[in-house]
Amino acid sequence: MALKLDRISILVVEDTIPMRKLLVSVLESLGVGKIYTADHADTGYAMFQKHNPDIVVSDWLMQPSDGMALIRQIRLNPKSPNKLVPIIMVTGYSSMGRVKEARDMGVTEFLVKPFTANDLAKRIAYVVNRPRDFIETPRYFGPDRRRKSLENYIGPLRRAIDPKDSKNSDSKKTDIDSDSWEITSH
Repeated sequence: MALKLDRISILVVEDTIPMRKLLVSVLESLGVGKIYTADHADTGYAMFQKHNPDIVVSDWLMQPSDGMALIRQIRLNPKSPNKLVPIIMVTGYSSMGRVKEARDMGVTEFLVKPFTANDLAKRIAYVVNRPRDFIETPRYFGPDRRRKSLENYIGPLRRAIDPKDSKNSDSKKTDIDSDSWEITSH
């Protein structure tokens, strides 16, 4: 069944005009209902507050403010209209360190340039069809970074929903107090 995107709104935040036009063109060809654009994080956050889009697609490196600044505003600003909005980070940097940094800031999906229309469509379909729970700890707010359950996992179980008497529970004190975790269903 084809994904119907005519009722979806997407904010594109990209400072390079040709790339912004390309993203908009791809989204239009996918049938996205409303597309808003901005050229850097500051104008992007203003558009986000004004329109409260269903999905945000943002470049990483922009001037004068970058995609990470936008994500911080969306995820951590008390005035953010939707801290749970899916964010797709689009960047030319694909090192594992960059991917982890984006993930740890609260990015939902990561898309490396150059990409195809199908690559972007897959990321959109993923955030629409498989929304992720959000985690709030003293040091992180964003989508659950664990995408799957590993049946043979033998490490500590620290999720609030994990059974307290599990054989995998960790009796050592961790630096994250699991009592302060909050899981928000999307």
